[in-house]
Amino acid sequence: MIEREAEELLAGHPGEWMVVHGSLTIETVPALFETGLRHLAGEDLQVDFSRVDSVDSAAVSMLLGWARAAKRTRHDLRVKGLPADLLSLAHLYSVDELLPQQSN
Repeated sequence: MIEREAEELLAGHPGEWMVVHGSLTIETVPALFETGLRHLAGEDLQVDFSRVDSVDSAAVSMLLGWARAAKRTRHDLRVKGLPADLLSLAHLYSVDELLPQQSN
């Protein structure tokens, strides 16, 4: 479900993006959520969702939880490639304004 690949960050500094692929559902989100929380406890987190095939509401909850954790730990959460289905669910639940802004 998760693989890492090196990539340049927007600021031009080398960084690592966590690439998520497959389904983000109630079955897969708990483990990924915990991984993200552990990461945010010590450093910034960059996540690329462009390889995600399907989502359910658990994916929205995961992003909101990571956003809260990032704020609490004073680390940055950067995301890119959020699937249209995830954005649609967030809009349906009126929480789209709470999602982290996407990086290019």
